[in-house]
Amino acid sequence: MSNDNYESIDGMDEVDITTASSDETELEAPKNAMATARRLFAQLKAQRIRLSVVAVSILLFTFFHIAAPMYSAVVVDAIWNAVQAAWKTGTPYAIEWGSLGTGWPILILAVLYLGEASFYYLQSYLMASVAENLNLTLRKQISAKIHRLPLRFFDRNKPGEVLSKVTNDLDRISEVMQTGLLRLITAITTVTGSLVIMVYYSWLLTVVFLAFMALSLWVTKLVAHMNLEVASLRQETVGELTGLAEEYYKGRNIIKAYNREADSIEAIEAAAERTRRAAQKADFITMSVNPLIRMISRFSQMVVMLIAGWMVIGGRMTVGVAQAFFQYVIQVSEPMTEASYMINSLQSALASAERTFELLDEEEERPDPGEDAAAQVSEPVRGRVEFSHVRFGYEPGKPLMKDVSFVAEPGRKIAIVGSTGAGKTTLINLLMRFYEIDGGSITLDGISTAAMTRGDLRREFGMVLQDTWLFSGTVAENLAYGRPDATRDQIVAAAKAARADFFIRTLPHGYDTVLDNEAGNLSVGQRQLLTIARVFLADPPILILDEATSSVDTRTEAEIGKAMSRLMAGRTSFVIAHRLSTIRDADMILYMEHGDILESGNHEELLARGGRYAALYNSQFA
Repeated sequence: MSNDNYESIDGMDEVDITTASSDETELEAPKNAMATARRLFAQLKAQRIRLSVVAVSILLFTFFHIAAPMYSAVVVDAIWNAVQAAWKTGTPYAIEWGSLGTGWPILILAVLYLGEASFYYLQSYLMASVAENLNLTLRKQISAKIHRLPLRFFDRNKPGEVLSKVTNDLDRISEVMQTGLLRLITAITTVTGSLVIMVYYSWLLTVVFLAFMALSLWVTKLVAHMNLEVASLRQETVGELTGLAEEYYKGRNIIKAYNREADSIEAIEAAAERTRRAAQKADFITMSVNPLIRMISRFSQMVVMLIAGWMVIGGRMTVGVAQAFFQYVIQVSEPMTEASYMINSLQSALASAERTFELLDEEEERPDPGEDAAAQVSEPVRGRVEFSHVRFGYEPGKPLMKDVSFVAEPGRKIAIVGSTGAGKTTLINLLMRFYEIDGGSITLDGISTAAMTRGDLRREFGMVLQDTWLFSGTVAENLAYGRPDATRDQIVAAAKAARADFFIRTLPHGYDTVLDNEAGNLSVGQRQLLTIARVFLADPPILILDEATSSVDTRTEAEIGKAMSRLMAGRTSFVIAHRLSTIRDADMILYMEHGDILESGNHEELLARGGRYAALYNSQFA
C-alpha cells in the first residue's frame, strides 16, 4: 500500500535535479561547519520544548512509517488466504469482524497510516514554527547589530552584500530548517529501519534493489556535474544580459542623444541570444535527467517484482510480504535519490549561517557612556568647537591625521578647503563621531564629545551633504524628517527660506506630493533644495554644509547664499567647498592636505601669505 498522505510513488522518480544543480552551482560550503552548526543550534535554546516534541514526533512517525508496510503484509496475507478459502468453498468473500476475521486488521492498518500522517504533519508544522522563530531571532539580532556598527563597516561592505545577509541568507536558513533538515533526519531513520526490514524479508531482493540505486545515484551525480558547467554559463550570460539592460536603461537619454538605439538593440539581441543558447542547453540537460532516472527506477521495480513474483510462486515469499517489500522499495528510493540535494541544501544553509554570524561578530562602535555618566552640553549651546592634537587613521598603522588642532569660536563660519582626498569630509565625520579618533580630543563648549552620547551630540548639528537623500513619502514629511512635530506653516516657512516653495507648489499635489523611486521626478538641484529646507526647519545650533549648493545654478546659489547667511548668523558653521568664491566671507579658512591642516586664516590673510591656498584660489580665477 502506498503512503499517499504525504508523498507519491512517483516522488522518487521526479528527482529535483534542477534544485540540486542550482545549489551545486553556488559551490557554497561553510569554512567551519561544526562550529557554525553548534552556534546555530545554540540559538534554539528558547525552543527546547518545541524541539523535543519534534524529536518525539519524528520517532513516532518513523515507527508508524516502517510498521505500516510490515503490518500490511499480515493484512494482505490474511485477506489472500480468506479469498482463497472462500473460492475453494464456492462462497462469496466478505470482511468479517470476528476474532479470525479480516475487519480488525484492516482497521488497525488504517490507524497506523493515520498515525503516520498525523505525526508527519505535526513535525512539519512545529519545525516550520521553530524555523520562523529562529529567523525572527536572527533578524532582531542583526537589526540591533546594524545600529551598533561603525561607519567604517559600511564603507568597506557593499550594500547588496549586507542586504543579502539580512534577507536571502536568513530565508535560506529558515527554508532548510523547515524542509532540508527535517527531510534528512526522517530519511536517515526511515532508510535505516526500512533496509533492516528489507534484509529480513529477502537479502537477494535487497541486493538487487541497492545495485539499481547505486546506478541511479551515479547517473544523477554525472548529470549534476554536467549541469554544473552549463548552469554556470547560463548564470554568466544572464548576468551579462541583466547588466547590459540596466546600463542601457539608465543611459537611455544618452543613447537617444547620440542616435545609438540600433547599436544598443543589436547588443541586447546578441546578449539575449547567448543567454537563450546557454539556457536551452542547461534546460535540456536538466529536463532529460528525470526520464532517465524514471526509467532506471521503473526498471528496478520491474526486476524486483519479477524476482518477488518468482519467489511467491516458489513458495519462498507470501503475497503480503511481496507488496510490503515493494512499499519499502519506494520508501528507501526517494531519500537515497535526494541525498545529494539534502546535503547540498544543508551545506548552503550552514554557509548562510556562517555569513550571518560573521556579521554579528563584526566590531561595534565604542559604547556610549551611561545616562548617568554622559556629559550634557549647557543650553543654549554656544557652539565652540575645538580640535586638540587629533590623530586618526582609517586603517591601523596608516595615520591620515597626525596632529590636527584648531578652534571654531561660537557663531563663526569655518570653511574647509583642499583637493579631493585631503581629509575635509573626514574631519566632519570625526566631529559627528561617525568615526572614533585615535588620539587627542574634540570638545563642544568645553565638553569632550567622547563623553557625550552620540544622540545628544548629533542633535546639535544640521547637515546638508552633496549627495541628497530623500525617502518615500510626501514632500512635507521629507522636510520634517529632522523635526517631526513641525506644523505645516513652519514647513512652508522653511521651504520659502530655502527658495524651494515655488517649485514645490508646481508639483501635482504641492507639499502632499509623494516622492518615490528616490525622487526621480525631481532634478538634482530640486532634491538638494529640499535637503537644505530640511535643515532650515530643524534649526540646529551648528551647521555642516558639504558642497551644499554644488548642484544648483548660480542664480539659485546666490539666493540660497543669502538665506544661509541669515541662518548661519549667530551659529557655528562648517562649510566644505570646492568653489572658493562661495567662502571668501568665512571667518576662518582651513586648507587641508593629506589629512592635516597646512594653513589657516581668513581669505585676505591667506592670499597675502601667498601660500597653497593663494595658489589654489588663483588657479580658479586665472
